[in-house]
Amino acid sequence: MKRREFIAGLGGAVAWPLAARRQQPRVPVVGYLSPSTIEASIQIQVRGLGFERRGLAEIGYVEGRNIAFEYRFADGQYDRLPELAAELVRQRVDVIYAPHLACALAAKAATQTIPIVFVTGGDPVEFGLVTNLNRPGGNITGSAYLSNTLTAKRLELLHELLPSATLFALLVNPIHPFAETEAKEAQTAASVLGVRVLTLKATRAADFEAVFATLAEQQVKGLLVGSDALFILPGPVDEFVAMAARHAVPTIYVFKLSARAGGLMSYGADEADAFRLGGVYVGRILKGEKPADLPVQQSTKVELVINMKTAKALGLTFPLTLLGRADEVIE
Repeated sequence: MKRREFIAGLGGAVAWPLAARRQQPRVPVVGYLSPSTIEASIQIQVRGLGFERRGLAEIGYVEGRNIAFEYRFADGQYDRLPELAAELVRQRVDVIYAPHLACALAAKAATQTIPIVFVTGGDPVEFGLVTNLNRPGGNITGSAYLSNTLTAKRLELLHELLPSATLFALLVNPIHPFAETEAKEAQTAASVLGVRVLTLKATRAADFEAVFATLAEQQVKGLLVGSDALFILPGPVDEFVAMAARHAVPTIYVFKLSARAGGLMSYGADEADAFRLGGVYVGRILKGEKPADLPVQQSTKVELVINMKTAKALGLTFPLTLLGRADEVIE
């Protein structure tokens, strides 16, 4: 599907060239800067996972009715984000929405005047998005959820399920801003638990087969999947979950969407709430509030989701102590 066909499918207003839209009654335009692909975005809409749109609806904005989006997709190539952000600035969109740390950093570098709303799993202060969570200042604010800081806990949970295992692996996208932090956290946790963790890398879905070949060759007993969009968006995650089942690799993921898609288990933040909050902030800014006056919202809820159907297929039995801590058990 071509870009304009996709955009037209999401809402008639977004298919018009920006210049033509401005000849119509004024409709605010949100620049949507995505690290992913059109295909993944289509799946997000089809599966009803556009959580930021729920937040916008709370403020009274519905795409195709009284708000339009100008989309830019990096297709997993993070080095394209600066130019894509610059394109949105040249288009003079009203707000830039950046649902990823790398997107937010690119948008911040591209403009100091157009409001930016980010959603990120990292610490916005640590990565230089804002200087203060309560008083972000400047033209940028958003929401943050726990992600990369939970890598150690994910290893602990996988080790609790597989207590006799001594070799695990962590899969990261090396170009993701969190990759190095996740790898360091995994190694620190491994030393405490007395196990080893191999760090494997994938930058595209085509790399997944090589990853599972390495897991088999090294006789890795359990896998942690990193927080990059490559591993969590519809499409690639379905492919990955299917491979994990086919190769019988017990795997823990960041988001519950992966567990619901057939992954063994997930441990991470309530991403739906974080993205909804991002949508709310976009709406509030369009109604006249300033990013500098909107504190960075923090979604601190963490959920453990266990897929018992997948566990049975893998011949695994979860300890009752682990099952008892689960927020959701998929039968």
